[in-house]
Amino acid sequence: MSRIGKRPITVPNKVTVTINGSNVAVKGPKGELARVLPAAVSVEQEGETLLVKRRDESRTSRQMHGLSRTLVANMVEGVSQGFQRRLEIQGVGYRAQVQGRNLTLNVGYSHPVQIEPPEGVQIAVENNTNVIVSGYNKEEVGNTAAKIRAVRPPEPYKGKGIRYAGEMVRRKAGKTGKK
Repeated sequence: MSRIGKRPITVPNKVTVTINGSNVAVKGPKGELARVLPAAVSVEQEGETLLVKRRDESRTSRQMHGLSRTLVANMVEGVSQGFQRRLEIQGVGYRAQVQGRNLTLNVGYSHPVQIEPPEGVQIAVENNTNVIVSGYNKEEVGNTAAKIRAVRPPEPYKGKGIRYAGEMVRRKAGKTGKK
């Protein structure tokens, strides 16, 4: 039995869950999410908890059990609390700013880079070098943060670039002088 899959999901008071066969819709104060789960698993609601169960003991249903439970738990957490990803910009002259909904990055290119977030994702900037990506869909928040980081990933010689908060960049020695 999957250790992750058999854990129940507690549903907060302000969140409503609608189960229609393999369709699961979750609505809360932050937004609304819906997902079609694989046919190998089923979701049952018992009072304030959700249980994800396998239909049989086949290999695919065992594989989908923990995944489906995590996806549903992320939907419930997203519409009730939301998710957030922090990025740091390091480099001389590197900075970010928000114009309307879009993020403008000046990270050493000849032109500023514009990034438009998808629906349901908000971007905020602190001190011109800290970018905060937040929203209720964990997948969209993570993908948007990855797109921002991909504009200028941290390089190993000077450490310049955009990195996740707390990310360690392995540094290289670089060239040495002639003897």
